[in-house]
Amino acid sequence: MNENARIFNFSTDVDIISETFDRLRYLGETIVFTNGCFDVLHAGHINLINDSKTYGDNLIVAINSDRSVKAIKGENRPIVNQDDRAHILSSLKPVDYVIIYDEDTPIELLKVVMPDVLAKGAEYSVDKVVGHDIVEEYGGKIVRIPMSYGKSTTNVVQKINALD
Repeated sequence: MNENARIFNFSTDVDIISETFDRLRYLGETIVFTNGCFDVLHAGHINLINDSKTYGDNLIVAINSDRSVKAIKGENRPIVNQDDRAHILSSLKPVDYVIIYDEDTPIELLKVVMPDVLAKGAEYSVDKVVGHDIVEEYGGKIVRIPMSYGKSTTNVVQKINALD
């Protein structure tokens, strides 16, 4: 699909999001969901996105809002604001939809989207994947994507800070 993915904001577009993914399910298309902060995009993120896309027709990359990233990662984050992160991600070929969410977890978003596949990095055991119980309850599956060790935003930020 791409040709620049559609960008939604869960806070304001919940009805459109629900209609969009209900329609895709009706058409028999597989919906894959992954999420994270995606602050300072790096090779590990790209590997997660590329691998996630192999599990279905439509890939949603859900990203934490600026407020949410700050709450999770600390006062100095995010480095890249939510609109720029969404724009960058929407330009990646495997990404079909980007959804910005303001909550600290994507649980409410998962309840609306109801993806067939929830993809997360393999550093999480299935029982530690936020929303695994919701997805499994309606018959969806959890997929753990192999890690790109040594690739993290924290490592990138530490290297930049060491330049001072």
